[in-house]
Amino acid sequence: MKFKVTKKDGAARAGVIETEHGVIETPAFIPVGTKATVKGIHPHEVKQIGAQVVLANTYHLFLQPGDGLVKKHGGLHKFMNWSGPIVTDSGGFQVFSLGAGFDKSISKMGEVKEDRGRTPAVFDESVLSKHGKLAIIDEEGVSFTSHIDGALYRFTPERSVEIQHNLGADIFFAFDECTSPDAEYEYQKEAMNRTHKWAERSLTAHRQNLETKQAIFGIVQGGRHTDLREESSKTLGEMNFDGYGIGGSFSKEDLGVALEAGLKYLPEEKPRHLLGIGEPADMFEGVARGIDTFDCVAATRLARNGTAYTLDGPIDLSKNPFKEDMNVIEKDLPNSPAAPYTRAYLAHLFRAKEMLGAMIVSQHNLYFILKLVDDMREAIKEGRFEEFRKEFCDRYYA
Repeated sequence: MKFKVTKKDGAARAGVIETEHGVIETPAFIPVGTKATVKGIHPHEVKQIGAQVVLANTYHLFLQPGDGLVKKHGGLHKFMNWSGPIVTDSGGFQVFSLGAGFDKSISKMGEVKEDRGRTPAVFDESVLSKHGKLAIIDEEGVSFTSHIDGALYRFTPERSVEIQHNLGADIFFAFDECTSPDAEYEYQKEAMNRTHKWAERSLTAHRQNLETKQAIFGIVQGGRHTDLREESSKTLGEMNFDGYGIGGSFSKEDLGVALEAGLKYLPEEKPRHLLGIGEPADMFEGVARGIDTFDCVAATRLARNGTAYTLDGPIDLSKNPFKEDMNVIEKDLPNSPAAPYTRAYLAHLFRAKEMLGAMIVSQHNLYFILKLVDDMREAIKEGRFEEFRKEFCDRYYA
């Protein structure tokens, strides 16, 4: 993998990442195809919408269909019929979700959405008594039970790297521990130090494989604490990773400060990825601080629930006002895949529980976010990033 910054506008930067399967112009948004599929959208449609690269999840693909089967296909590219670059994450966030975050639904922005109050999907009573939260973390790795059938598995940094080598993505992430945003400071520090040790082990395991052409990214942790973020940035920045991710959970108020601390000691010549962030304002904040790539499931997840992005903010098509609305989703985006359809028609599809509604709006939302980041890139090249940021946000958040 090669990376070059081609233009800067303040800390915001445009660049190019070269991989074996193609070029990624940055800043770039990476659609999430968790299980080797961007939900509801054909791979060729994902590319037509404007995606340069997709991201798949190590944890989910390990459980189903198994990294061995993917390897037999020749890797993820052939398995899912995607010719462009692919990224895989380490599964660390899934470990967090199954462990510390299991009892609550906690987003990347640190918002506790609901108390789930459900029992783990574990079918062996003896396992249930030992693994009530599905995941137990120790210094060597993580023992966890599958959310599918309750089977017990173990991830170590070395095993995560091996799985990701089998998956064959162009870029993959070192195994990390993503803590709960409400965890105590001392545990955040403990988890960060463990992440650093796992980063070293991941890097060693990867470099020992002389056959792979894959790039490995380390992940900066430290929660909301600027001193921990800076320490993590310095420690990982001194390791010879091909690029870096900023992981963990944030709040709206401290995102910029946490990013500044997390980026402080990272090498300028290496790409930086902000994990799991896709809200427009948050992406603007990331790009303004020097982030190059993003991934998030929000665009398609919201679409499946009837919410569509517009330049005047998101709209919920399941609500009554849109039942007879003869306007298109967004008249100022004539090239959107949803352009031929009225809001009334799409509202009808959701009310009738027809899957086409979610498919059309998923394509539209993904197009919206991809175009937004493309426009950010062009604004950087023209030296008007902050002007574009204000112009977009003043309308979107009015």
